[in-house]
Amino acid sequence: MTGTTPLELDLYVNGERRPANSGARYESRDPYRDEVWATAPDGDASDVDDAVAAARAALDGPWGATTGSDRARLLRRLADLIERDADRLADLESRDNGKLVREMAGQARVLVSWYHYFAGVAETMAGEVVPAGRNDFLVYTRHEPVGVVGAIVPWNSPLLLMTWKVAPALAAGCTLVVKPSDHTPVATLVFADLVQEAGFPPGVFNVVTGNGPAVGQALAGHPGVDKVAFTGSTGVGREVATAAARNLNGALLELGGKSAQVIFADADLDAATNGVIAGVFAATGQTCMAGSRVLVHRSVHDELVKRVVHRAETIKLGDPREADTEMGPVANRVQYEKVLGFLTSATADCATVACGGRPAGLGGLFVEPTVLTDTRPGMRVVDEEVFGPVVCVLPFDDEDDAVKLANETPFGLAGSVWTKDVHRAHRVAGRLKAGTVWINAYRAVAPGVPFGGYKISGIGRENGTDAVREYTETKAVWVELTGNTRDPFKLG
Repeated sequence: MTGTTPLELDLYVNGERRPANSGARYESRDPYRDEVWATAPDGDASDVDDAVAAARAALDGPWGATTGSDRARLLRRLADLIERDADRLADLESRDNGKLVREMAGQARVLVSWYHYFAGVAETMAGEVVPAGRNDFLVYTRHEPVGVVGAIVPWNSPLLLMTWKVAPALAAGCTLVVKPSDHTPVATLVFADLVQEAGFPPGVFNVVTGNGPAVGQALAGHPGVDKVAFTGSTGVGREVATAAARNLNGALLELGGKSAQVIFADADLDAATNGVIAGVFAATGQTCMAGSRVLVHRSVHDELVKRVVHRAETIKLGDPREADTEMGPVANRVQYEKVLGFLTSATADCATVACGGRPAGLGGLFVEPTVLTDTRPGMRVVDEEVFGPVVCVLPFDDEDDAVKLANETPFGLAGSVWTKDVHRAHRVAGRLKAGTVWINAYRAVAPGVPFGGYKISGIGRENGTDAVREYTETKAVWVELTGNTRDPFKLG
């Protein structure tokens, strides 16, 4: 956007566009060109108050009276509008976070399936008749919306990870206040136009942006919010959960990862190499599910490293909006400096840089695809989430050794097993302490498949029917059938 006026967007509250109450704005920078390309309102707690009030009014008003079929119709209409505008949404996200436009276009188009899936859930969600072990009561359950949801969304895949919250919450009948990352406000603000065009009542979906932690803190701890849904780092997730707990509210947390790809000696090494590339260099490594620890049997360690290094050295870095670019820049300067700090730490800990290890020298915020060998647990680069294009390779000797290494982490988001032995594949998948395990594949998701982490990688599950239950309360209804007067001093 060199030489042009930056795009200016306003908050979306109660179905209307408006500036922040303070009138303040902040800049969003294009990480490829390292220049300002848009500005967004710098909201504060008073803007959160307004949005929560609008969400509550909608819940108590027209939205609360909708049926599952009503909500399904609107969700399907929204899906159609996303499909219509997928290319535009992808371009906005690529400008905001530097990810490949081809990846963001794929994400934008796949969003459609999420809204169609949860439309189906909305119109089929039902309670059940529960056997009470007696003939004088009919007992059934109802699943009712938890209420107003505060959704706090990260910068790496803004619309996809927002959708993992918004689609099931809307299907359940909740209303939302969304706070996008201060690094990537644009696509979410534009998405609000599609929500309005689809016909959702005012207040059902609200977006409040802000630079820094103020808006997120106000939303997470707001007494008018009934549940908080957050995707981001484990450290911030703890703060979000603590803020929600002060109101005795639940928190759905999808947090960090340090996922292991376990490659056995009998694996198809071409496929495994491709899996390593997909697991950590796709999306510039900026994904919670990044397979950033590669555990490989000692007998094929050197050959696997050679193949991964060869492919990593041929990855084409450049303009994320060009069709043949394979890796874009790191999304923002804070993260760029963090990744470089990890590389400095790795060399200080005597890791071997098999390839990469430096800024790419292309201008902007590029880091070379980096493969580190001679790594071990205890190194910062092995133990902590890098969130950049850096993979650590560790050898193992047998299956038990591999499982021990894979689980030797406080994280538990994802992992993979590469082997041609079907017995070993299922056996090891069952032993890995992770919420998602791929066998001979990596980085695949679908709207009907639950996603979430063990240990410090999160609480709760997104996607699938599990996700809708996250946004409902289960009510048990007891219907007395005899009409007789009961002994008031006897339970039951």
